[in-house]
Amino acid sequence: MSVAVKKIRMGFVGGGEGAFIGQAHRQAAGLDGRFELVCGAFSRDARNNQDTGAALGLCASRCYSDWRRMLEAERALPVDQRMELLIIVTPNHLHAPIASQALSAGFHVFSEKPAALNLAELLPLKAVLERSDRLYGLAHTYLGYPMVWQARQMVRDGVIGSVRKVIVEYPQGWLSEDVAGQGNKQAGWRDLPEQSGLGGCIGDIGTHAFSLAEFVADQPIQHLCAMLNTHVASRQLDDDAAMLFKMADGASGVLIASQVCAGEENPLKIRVYGDKGGLEWRQEEPSSLIHRSLDQPMRVLRSGVGQPWLCDAATRRMRLPAGHPEGYLEAMANLYGDFATAIRSNVDGNVAPGVPGIDVGLRGMAFIETVIASHRGDTKWTELVCPQ
Repeated sequence: MSVAVKKIRMGFVGGGEGAFIGQAHRQAAGLDGRFELVCGAFSRDARNNQDTGAALGLCASRCYSDWRRMLEAERALPVDQRMELLIIVTPNHLHAPIASQALSAGFHVFSEKPAALNLAELLPLKAVLERSDRLYGLAHTYLGYPMVWQARQMVRDGVIGSVRKVIVEYPQGWLSEDVAGQGNKQAGWRDLPEQSGLGGCIGDIGTHAFSLAEFVADQPIQHLCAMLNTHVASRQLDDDAAMLFKMADGASGVLIASQVCAGEENPLKIRVYGDKGGLEWRQEEPSSLIHRSLDQPMRVLRSGVGQPWLCDAATRRMRLPAGHPEGYLEAMANLYGDFATAIRSNVDGNVAPGVPGIDVGLRGMAFIETVIASHRGDTKWTELVCPQ
């Protein structure tokens, strides 16, 4: 007879009514029934905060006016009642301060990316994490897709041979106009360096493309040559980026990230070519992985439970038979599932297997700062150095 595993009690900072990403996190966390929402500090607006909590079935006493009060009050509760995991879905400038305090208070942390505003802020957070016995994860959601793991395994297995070329692109169109000036709050804070960090587009979506390239190609980017643009005159930060890069094992690559590609939605795409073939994956059609070969017809691998040609890492991240689409929420749910397994398994260290952690955050932040340095400098190649 199986023993019931208790749900993990989670709390939210941010994600009040009207915030897309908070709702996405709650839906993803609830998909497999392993989490239970017990508290939140959802918004600085008192009405929004209470309305959000009430809509989610929370009692008013556990809808806190700010995150500091929530950490203090939850820590004072009996162990079997208090929050175990804190979810951070605020603007970027609060990610590191909240995570640091939560870890110090004894809570696990799962945060939206980026991990901090800059490397100088992130390094102290890493030190706090390493002194704790808690887990830390980052919501690099695209690394939760099953066919991304399939692509990585095929690279590792040598199916396409030695990797020579990586092309990754992430064009969006939602910032083609001055939507911040029209009152769009999500666009507004993303253009404030004090809330978003030094990178605009490159920090918001360029880091997703960067992490995807390193994950699938299974090697780090070491040097890059970048150009940034700001096409909408009222903006402070970049809304368009392009670069060449060189990877550790000799592959060369191209990365494009833009939020002014009018008409585009969310077509993140990666192509990886070796000396024997290539792979292509597109986020808007995530169930398909294209495999091209030098001496065979092109084939399309499709996701789905029970497909014998898929690797274990991909298969265990699927829930439905072939032909039943699984998308963004399921990919995020995979990160939550791996995080839940790590918490309940009491894994050693601060990393939940399968979940991007502090090292991915460090590389993402080093990437942003290297891109900016390359754009501002006059050398051909700028080395990407990631502190340990």
